[in-house]
Amino acid sequence: MRVALRSRLLLLGGAAVVLAADQLSKYWVVTTLPEQVPVDVIPWLRPILSFTYVKNTGAAFGLFPQLSGLFVMLAVLVVMLIFFFYRTLPVDDWLMHLALGLQVGGALGNLVDRLQHGGAVIDFLDANFWPFHNFPIFNLADSAIVVGVALLILATYLEQRREVQQQKLSQQECSADV
Repeated sequence: MRVALRSRLLLLGGAAVVLAADQLSKYWVVTTLPEQVPVDVIPWLRPILSFTYVKNTGAAFGLFPQLSGLFVMLAVLVVMLIFFFYRTLPVDDWLMHLALGLQVGGALGNLVDRLQHGGAVIDFLDANFWPFHNFPIFNLADSAIVVGVALLILATYLEQRREVQQQKLSQQECSADV
């Protein structure tokens, strides 16, 4: 029972933390920064990161700006699919639960933006270092989604590796019995 509760907390708690941090950071950006002007909020971070407030009507990294309405429906669908898929996961797969929590929080953060800002998402993280100095401006929700996908890939890889090891062990046990 404790493992099941921990898994739910990783998914729901992770999503809640990402959503709260994302929305608080965007509120600060909208109320503090001028649009389209790079600002070095933390001077020693300048070589790495500036804050540039932009409204993005496209998908991740500004792709397909004309499809904003579709992205609202897509975010709702993704969140629903994750919660459906979540019920099929083993309760002890904490990495998978965390990965899905990050993705849900990021999807909800950008969904809230699109609903509040006429289909636009507030982006503000502007990388200044090579090779990312020309990278599109992004936000915490985008970052959580990307990290969540990376963790999902890692969790899938580790699970497949575990299954292969169990198959080898099973084969060795069968050979020893003969």
